[in-house]
Amino acid sequence: MLARNRFILLVLVGAVLAIVSLSLQFLNLMPTTPLEKEQVPGGAAGTGLGKSRKRVIPVPHTKAPELDPIAEAYGYCNTPNRTEQAWEGHSPADYTLLSVQVMIRHGDRYPLYSIPKTKRPTIDCTLSPNRKPSHPQLSAFISHMANGDRGHWESTLGSVPRLPNHSACEMGELTQTGVVQHLRNGQLLLQAYKRHSLLPSGWSPRQLWVETTGKSRTLQSGLAFLFGFLPDFDWPKVTVRHQWSTLFCGAACDCPARNRYLEEEQRRQYRLRVGDAQLESTYAEMARALGLPNRQLRAANPIDSLLCHLCHGLPFPCLQTAPGGGGAKACLTMEQFSVIRRQQLDDEADKRQVGLYRKYAVLAMHPYLNRTAARMERAARAKPGTAAAEVALALAAAHDVTVAPLLSALGLEEARFPRFAARVVFELWRSPPAAGGKPPAKGKGKGTPGGEAFVRLLYDGEDVTFHTAFCRGHKRHGARPLCPLKNFLSYVRRDMLALLNASSYQEACYKRPG
Repeated sequence: MLARNRFILLVLVGAVLAIVSLSLQFLNLMPTTPLEKEQVPGGAAGTGLGKSRKRVIPVPHTKAPELDPIAEAYGYCNTPNRTEQAWEGHSPADYTLLSVQVMIRHGDRYPLYSIPKTKRPTIDCTLSPNRKPSHPQLSAFISHMANGDRGHWESTLGSVPRLPNHSACEMGELTQTGVVQHLRNGQLLLQAYKRHSLLPSGWSPRQLWVETTGKSRTLQSGLAFLFGFLPDFDWPKVTVRHQWSTLFCGAACDCPARNRYLEEEQRRQYRLRVGDAQLESTYAEMARALGLPNRQLRAANPIDSLLCHLCHGLPFPCLQTAPGGGGAKACLTMEQFSVIRRQQLDDEADKRQVGLYRKYAVLAMHPYLNRTAARMERAARAKPGTAAAEVALALAAAHDVTVAPLLSALGLEEARFPRFAARVVFELWRSPPAAGGKPPAKGKGKGTPGGEAFVRLLYDGEDVTFHTAFCRGHKRHGARPLCPLKNFLSYVRRDMLALLNASSYQEACYKRPG
């Protein structure tokens, strides 16, 4: 009898332990960061942000698990029905948000190249709230853009269409998907910063800075983001500035050393491609299927068009009749796409290891980062009551060839390549006044009134501050859980140029090789 009771007891204990084990496994599957749900009219209920989590400081993680080329490509598409992280606007209690600077990549676009002898993807680039993907603000956005002549447009931007408007998309044109992506981005940040009153209802034109390249896809993406963030914004308060270079280098674009590093990087890319036997075999197979010379197929950059087919759920392109007749279709395949995409991922890894791209990126993005640092410093030094004289929100609508070197220049070498509608966000915060209300000692805190200034950096909603080159060594679990602004200023003005053995941007640009 005693033995039987012991047996029953052991069975019960085993059952309890099994339940606990399963519960722990389930908890490990729970998301540890907030997710953005499908947005609905009416505010926070549609963003998944819920109650304020101001006291939560997330532990950043940038290196994603290894992805297969197809899964990675779907992530690159950034389909608007995907859930999304949203750590913007989080800080320790009682910290004050001073300014936000955002760089976005344009949203989903039509291909820049077409594959010869195949039908171009059929996509409508007009906007319709009744066509998916849509957004609750899309109809209002379309109406608001009709009043754009009341805004201020630098250079030739006034003649660029404010909405995509071709029923058969033109090369490189922003799609409805791209517009929806940035309406969501803007609305997401609106909810993140609403409680911080970043731009109050009576905001001054000086508090908003918007700049874009001259391409319609960047201008339209910037306007969609701005409308999502500031619904029905007052057009006369808005000035849209033109950046002639995709590097946003302003008046400091002349840099011979940068061009040399880029040429060396392009040669590295070429050597890696031609040395990839599987890639070479795949291109030859694709060229035979389409009846094209190999060189002509490569020149058409087929991955650009294939990505468009993938992102829009369209079958890969085919010839109506295979070379030599017979009536059978010759189609490009997912396996061929996977090989090309795999080689691109290999190239990203090789690029990080060789290091040429990092040197190019430092020089390419120094002018933009220098302006970003100067804005932050001015905002940090502003006295209470004079905030309306400083930029509170700066928006740069850019390209992948802008965002990618920006990430590299900041030391985020492991970050994924910028997807459609990617966003990089710089936040500037001020800590509460020191105990007893004493001002910071002379030379401390960059002269900021009331407390010290700190910076956060986020990439696609994820806090990556402590993965950057300027704050990787900072003890985030110490007394200062954010990164001091002085770290960022020192990095931009000194440390990043030291990577090139130079003390100034001019010296780095004009130093003779060797």
